[in-house]
Amino acid sequence: QVQPVESGGGSVQAGGSLTLLCAASGHTFGDSIVAWFRQSPGKEREFAAVISVTSGSSTYADYLHGRGTISRDNAKSTVYLQIDRLKPEDTAVYYCATGRVFSRDIRDFDSWGQGTQVTVSS
Repeated sequence: QVQPVESGGGSVQAGGSLTLLCAASGHTFGDSIVAWFRQSPGKEREFAAVISVTSGSSTYADYLHGRGTISRDNAKSTVYLQIDRLKPEDTAVYYCATGRVFSRDIRDFDSWGQGTQVTVSS
């Protein structure tokens, strides 16, 4: 089972950009589906974006449309999530997860990373 490992989080001012990385530790993603979710304090974990490692097909949560770009580099076994025009409400722990179904449903993902903190100040 692939173990995702996130990095790239940090503190940024509103309006800035960050690129989050999700690496397949010790393996490749193979033909997995890789998704990003996020969780703010006191809130449930919510879907952000998902990509098929094989086809490159992707989809986004409404709040990321026009601001988020999910991509993959299969040679590096890494999936990226770039978020532009960051807002304070984007502050959350961002998690990478893998699964077998192209889905927005958290229940379809069974291998999770430890998360990376993104903090956006106004």
